[in-house]
Amino acid sequence: MMTAENSPNNSQPHAAKDAPSAPLKGVEVIRHALKTMPLSPGVYRMLGEKGDVLYVGKALALKKRVTSYTHVNRLPERLRRMVSETASMEIVTTHTEAEALLLEANYIKRMKPRFNILLRDDKSYPWLMLTDAHPFPQIAKHRGKPVKGASLWGPFASAWAVNQTLNLLQRVFLLRSCADSVFNSRSRPCLLYQIKRCSGPCVDRIDQASYAKLVEQAREFLSGKDHALREEMSVEMHRAAEALDFERAATMRDRIRALAQMQESSVINPASLQNADVFGIWQEAGQACIQVFFIRGGRNNGNRSFFPAHTQDQEAGEILASFIAQFYDDKPCPAQVLVNHELPEEALLAEALTLRRERKVEILHPLRGEKKQVLDHAVANARDALHRKLAESAGQAKLLEGVARVLGLDAPPERIEVYDNSHIMGSHAYGVMIVGGPEGFDRRAYRKFLIKGPVTPGDDFGMMREVLERRFGRALKEAAEGDMSNWPDVLLIDGGAGQYSAVRGVLDDLGVTGVKLVGIAKGPDRDAGREWFHTGDAPPFQLEPRDPVLYYLQRLRDEAHRFAITTHRAGRSKTLVTSELDEIPGVGPARKKMLLNTFGSARAVKQAGLSELESAPGINRETARAVYGHFHPDWTPA
Repeated sequence: MMTAENSPNNSQPHAAKDAPSAPLKGVEVIRHALKTMPLSPGVYRMLGEKGDVLYVGKALALKKRVTSYTHVNRLPERLRRMVSETASMEIVTTHTEAEALLLEANYIKRMKPRFNILLRDDKSYPWLMLTDAHPFPQIAKHRGKPVKGASLWGPFASAWAVNQTLNLLQRVFLLRSCADSVFNSRSRPCLLYQIKRCSGPCVDRIDQASYAKLVEQAREFLSGKDHALREEMSVEMHRAAEALDFERAATMRDRIRALAQMQESSVINPASLQNADVFGIWQEAGQACIQVFFIRGGRNNGNRSFFPAHTQDQEAGEILASFIAQFYDDKPCPAQVLVNHELPEEALLAEALTLRRERKVEILHPLRGEKKQVLDHAVANARDALHRKLAESAGQAKLLEGVARVLGLDAPPERIEVYDNSHIMGSHAYGVMIVGGPEGFDRRAYRKFLIKGPVTPGDDFGMMREVLERRFGRALKEAAEGDMSNWPDVLLIDGGAGQYSAVRGVLDDLGVTGVKLVGIAKGPDRDAGREWFHTGDAPPFQLEPRDPVLYYLQRLRDEAHRFAITTHRAGRSKTLVTSELDEIPGVGPARKKMLLNTFGSARAVKQAGLSELESAPGINRETARAVYGHFHPDWTPA
């Protein structure tokens, strides 16, 4: 049952009365719930026998909306199946229908009910960040939660889009991109200053007032006020030339050229749009693709393709409306949203987005002009992306049919899990799991396992046992609750008969059944193409060297190996980033960061006097004396 804190403006939760002793199901459950259901706005949830959420919906009047589910003959097939599986209902009332729409989108995105249209988007978006608190602000890429004392611009569709913009901003405005600790420790200009991508504030090559002017120009540009900026820079270039300051004039000329390149680098730069998101949808073969373009400050911040789930029998407008509500659940909405189809309850969606943004949001469906051209461009990209996906899916389907044939499965596998380990003589040991299926590699399902042990160094069998126990310990609990969505059809391991027997024993001990275990062992001289496959229910066998199924299984194994190696290297690198400051009692990550930001390096901290340490920001007297005493063992506190 949800609490009041989960709903907007402390909306009150309710639940239908407990069902009578005889278990009800389907329409009878809904009719029983209607006896106590209010007419107020809110969100309702249909639950299955195991308590899993089947469907989430919102309504202006809950009782009227839910009553429609009792007329089964009028429902589409998808909702008929949903009603037949319903074992209980829960509701949450809200003050307005707009609040209900926001809560519905939040529930759908978090609970992923299988009868709703689902947005597949688990990635954070990069932003441009300008630190405000520092005398010489830093321009940098940022992901995650907003940082206190910093301004953000975005979002950008990809890391490539934000990196391209960041590089051009450095060329135009010469702002520093280095971290504060690097800035504080510089004694001479870095390479970025030499190639004219930084003004060198770290070594006083520019005064604070002049740097502040560059920062203000960058802010104006990122806010879309670039026309006046271009004129200002042109006037300054001519003045420098007239004063025979040709070096200054050449610098301004290069900045103007970089500014022009930035304005021309985007695919679309609509003059009629300042801050907007453009949504173009294309449907074909029972699937849908939505292409989103991010327009900020009159510039294109990139685009991204989305393939929402459960859209087979849905209209384009309905898919777009559900998608947009979920899309803005965890990110800010711009002033305008462009769509290529009329949306059901469009005014309500605009009201909900306005409520979330706390400023007016318009949903537009342009039929002519520049905005229509931008929208057509998004639709064309959506069409091309869906065609590529359909072509890839057709090829992937044939490969999975081949896997089923080779391994003797009743049907093509929906989920193939591959496991591997990586370590150096048992140190920094990691196990990984990668997942393949009808849509290729499912990187959202990849998992890393830090080996906790105790495991004998180099004991690959022991590491694999720990990984499988942790993985299937959770999977078995989910299966007991009726959630089989993450249950694998095939489990692929890198190894021969010995590895196969060890893993088979682990699965048997855990009580795991219904999973096809396959060992893939390299052939003589470890030659790719001559691998032996071990399945336990047949003698080991090989595939023809040019068999596409062999290539596919090799790719799965190699992807697991790649992921294991990169995971191990990343974990090992973290342990290498240490200094003498880590050995000082009472100096944790926060104080270590303060010391490095103030003095620039651990060596500088070691050379600092006691009075300097005591005056460092964020360092109290006790910590300063502990640091000084660590580096000066003969020192005796007064």
